[in-house]
Amino acid sequence: MPKLLRYTAITILVLAFLLLGVAEGFLHYALQPTLKNEPPGAWCDSVMRCKALRDTFIVSRATGDSIHAWYLRADSATEKVAVLVHGYTDNALWMGSVASIYDRELHYNILLPDLHYHGLSKGDYVQMGWKDRLDVLQWCALADSLFGGDTRQVLHGVSMGAATVMSVSGEHLPDYVTCFVEDCGYTSVWDEFSNELDARFHLPPFPVMHITSWLCKVQNGWSFREASPLAQVAKCDRPMLFIHGDSDTFVMTEMVHRLYATKQGVKQLWIAPGTAHAQAYRDHTAEYTARVCDFVRMYNN
Repeated sequence: MPKLLRYTAITILVLAFLLLGVAEGFLHYALQPTLKNEPPGAWCDSVMRCKALRDTFIVSRATGDSIHAWYLRADSATEKVAVLVHGYTDNALWMGSVASIYDRELHYNILLPDLHYHGLSKGDYVQMGWKDRLDVLQWCALADSLFGGDTRQVLHGVSMGAATVMSVSGEHLPDYVTCFVEDCGYTSVWDEFSNELDARFHLPPFPVMHITSWLCKVQNGWSFREASPLAQVAKCDRPMLFIHGDSDTFVMTEMVHRLYATKQGVKQLWIAPGTAHAQAYRDHTAEYTARVCDFVRMYNN
């Protein structure tokens, strides 16, 4: 082999191994993050003190992992249920602020799942809401049984939880799932990770995203483009409330406009002014509560 050709081949191999290493590192960074470990808020403290919060498990049909959820019965008999889905590196108890709306204002039964890898659920990797969507469908079926049958359910998610419920929305849904609230969810894992790759590592999508997505497909059975709430929302036939902060730089605000434009049928959009990622409830508590209550009372009837 000529010397130039040999050096070229060696250079290509070295670059290939370097790119593979970068891709593996990014996949580990994205799907095996350090989880938040902070105490729950006031609502969680209060329901735990009175021993009202119970827990339960399912075996995920998507992965075979043991998946955990907390649940709370309403203070009086009702068929209304809220399934509330947390965000990236959070856990079910981080949904306490949203849960307080459904508990204290709407008097709903509540179910709070821990997604793969989070909280008390098992799983070696974060599934970014994609395989989690199938678990949430299992949770909805369990909630229907747990809360007496003939339920009327709203699915409400924040951040990755919003991507999860939007991903659920495009599946074949039982009649008891009536509407959705998504708060600052992303259009696709590809879009979100591309933004993070640029913002945190100053790297272009090509070729790192392509290799990392391929590794994810091998490892988890799904690719970054496949995991698309945008594509799922296009198939959704139930009402959906979209919420996003106008200063969100983690899940870019432009994503919600694409999601809203794609959704057909009944929909509402609220852009929270001066609000960063997943902070709409904190920054605009009264308006957030009012908008959610008005929407849910109208469409989960």
